[in-house]
Amino acid sequence: MSVDPALLSILRCPDEHHAELTLDEAAQTLTCTQCGRIFEIRDGIPVLLLDEARLPEGGAA
Repeated sequence: MSVDPALLSILRCPDEHHAELTLDEAAQTLTCTQCGRIFEIRDGIPVLLLDEARLPEGGAA
């Protein structure tokens, strides 16, 4: 299931910097362009909760 492009254009990272997110359709994730946090998309719904985000490999957000 894909995220609507109109929705994707307004979604931002929930952290204080509110950076844009990039979509990885194959992995069904959104990645913050600033901090690198990875947010899952479950059943077509982005889960933009900082507590549930994965940190990028080898880094800290």
